Amino acid sequence: MDENIINNLNDELENVLEEGQSLLRNAELEEKFNEIKTEAELLIRKHPISSVAIGVAIGYLIGKILR
Repeated sequence: MDENIINNLNDELENVLEEGQSLLRNAELEEKFNEIKTEAELLIRKHPISSVAIGVAIGYLIGKILR
């Protein structure tokens, strides 16, 4: 009976550790996403006309592909 309790505790501990690792990975991904977003915003502010032209071109291509 004691062995079952220990096994259950080990399983619970493994689950908690996996959840913790998952949360850390998600936090790191969110941080990377925010960095990329900030860099993109700065680039768009630096070159607004080029950014609009690229956006229009990408929209046109996606429109052609989806038809």
